[in-house]
Amino acid sequence: MIIGVPKEIKNHEYRVGMVPASVRELVNHGHQVVVETNAGLGIGFTDEDYVAAGAAILASAEEVFAKAEMIVKVKEPLANERARLRQDQLLFTYLHLAPDLPQTEDLVKSGAVCIAYETVTDDRGGLPLLAPMSEVAGRMSIQAGAQALEKSRGGRGVLISGVPGTDPAKVVVIGGGVVGSNAARIAVGMRADVTILDRSIDTLRRLDAEFGGRAKVVYSTADALERHVLEADLVIGAVLIPGAAAPKLVTADHIKRMKQGAAIVDVAIDQGGCFETSKATTHAEPTYIVDDVVHYCVANMPGAVARTSTFALNNATLPYIIKLANKGYKQALLDDKHLLAGLNVMHGKVTCKEVAEAHNLAYVDPKALLGA
Repeated sequence: MIIGVPKEIKNHEYRVGMVPASVRELVNHGHQVVVETNAGLGIGFTDEDYVAAGAAILASAEEVFAKAEMIVKVKEPLANERARLRQDQLLFTYLHLAPDLPQTEDLVKSGAVCIAYETVTDDRGGLPLLAPMSEVAGRMSIQAGAQALEKSRGGRGVLISGVPGTDPAKVVVIGGGVVGSNAARIAVGMRADVTILDRSIDTLRRLDAEFGGRAKVVYSTADALERHVLEADLVIGAVLIPGAAAPKLVTADHIKRMKQGAAIVDVAIDQGGCFETSKATTHAEPTYIVDDVVHYCVANMPGAVARTSTFALNNATLPYIIKLANKGYKQALLDDKHLLAGLNVMHGKVTCKEVAEAHNLAYVDPKALLGA
C-alpha cells in the first residue's frame, strides 16, 4: 500500500502523522510511504531523516493526496484538503465530526473511507488513540489556566500554588476521565485547592484512592456543579461522550456569575465544548473574555508541545496503520471490532451513530457496507 503523510496546515500545528521511525516500520512491512516536503520540520525531522527511513519526498500536499491510497494525518482535514480526497481513499486521523457539519458533508461527498482516531475503542472500554492526546491536553490545561489567571491576560492575578500566608487557587475539574485525572495530577502537584466532579462513583473512588485527600472528589449534580464553578478561580472542562457533541454543562448564566477574572479551559472544544460561551480559538489567539471570565479554547492544545505529542500519538496509532496497510481497510475493519468503531464515514454514508444523530443524517451499519 502507498501511505501518504501531508504537512499539517491548521494554525500553529506542528505535529506530523508519522515520524521517521514509523515510516521505517511500514517500509519494513513492504509498503511505500510518501511524505510532503518539510512535513516533520516543526518537530525537528528533516526530509533527509524521512528519506533515510525509506520514504519518498513529494513537493506538495496535492501530490501526496494524488498518489497515496491511505492518508495519515493528525488533525481533521481542512476544506482544501477534503477537496483532494477521492473515492475509496482511506483517511486515518482525528475527525471530531459531531460539532462540524461542513466537514461531515465534505467527507460524505468525497466517497472516502474515513476512520477517526477518537472513536477507536479497546477491550477495556477505553479510547486508545484519543488517550495520549487527552493526557497531554489534560496536563497542559493547568499551565494554560495558570497563564490565563495572570492579570496581564485579564485574569484575577492569582498564583495557582499561592505562597505561604496566601490561599492557593481553587481549581475545579469537570470530568474525571483521562483529561480530568491528568489535569488534577498537575494541579495537585502545583498545590492548588482541587475539586473533581464526575457522575461515576467508580471513577470518584479511583480518584479518591489516588489522591488520598489531596483533591476533593464530588458527585456531579446540577447543584454541585453550579456551586463549585461559582467558587472557582479556574475551571477545566474535561467532559467526553465518545463521538458525540459535548454537553453544555456550564451555562452562560454560570459564566456571568463567576468571579471577576476567573478562567476556564475547555478541553472538550474539539467536540463543541462543554461551556455555553466556548468558541474554538488558536495558539495565535488562544483566549478571549466573556463577562470578565477568561476563556482558553484552543482546539489543538497538544500542538503546542508538538514533539512530545507526535511521539505519543505515533506510539498509539502505528499498530493500526500497519494493520490497515497489511490487510487493506475492509479486512482490517472486519477483523477488529474496535477499529471498526473508528469508522465514521464510508462510501458516502455516515457509519457513526453519534455523528448521524448530531446532524440528523441517516446512519448506515458499517458491516452492511463492508459486506459482512
